[in-house]
Amino acid sequence: MAVPKSKTSKSKRNMRRAHDALTVENWVEDKNTGEAKRRHHIDLKTGMYKGRQVIAGSND
Repeated sequence: MAVPKSKTSKSKRNMRRAHDALTVENWVEDKNTGEAKRRHHIDLKTGMYKGRQVIAGSND
């Protein structure tokens, strides 16, 4: 059975766990509709991005 030669320090342990944190999605309120949308992404409902019509959206 593999046995560690020495104790892993708190610093080394925490360095290993540095990438285990959960990332938070950036959600903002849309200026036109007031709905939540992801930053720097096209609003698929309206087809708008940065105030311009990028794709033909469904205007029901």
